[in-house]
Amino acid sequence: MTPEIITSIAGGLVIILGSFFGFTKWMITKFLSELKPNGGSSMRDQVNTNTERLERVEKRIDDIYQILATRRKNTNAR
Repeated sequence: MTPEIITSIAGGLVIILGSFFGFTKWMITKFLSELKPNGGSSMRDQVNTNTERLERVEKRIDDIYQILATRRKNTNAR
């Protein structure tokens, strides 16, 4: 093989590997940015919103159980 071919092959490999690592770095950066709150459109904000909604639903269910428990006590007392 001539030095030109070896240099071309090595250059091609460097370009391919550089592109792969650059793309990988870009993807990791993109995914990590989704995990930081940014005011509403990130995945982290959506998780926080769903967590708050779930906590409200759990509180409402607890309140319903309290109401039903007090009604049951009142009907048994009569």
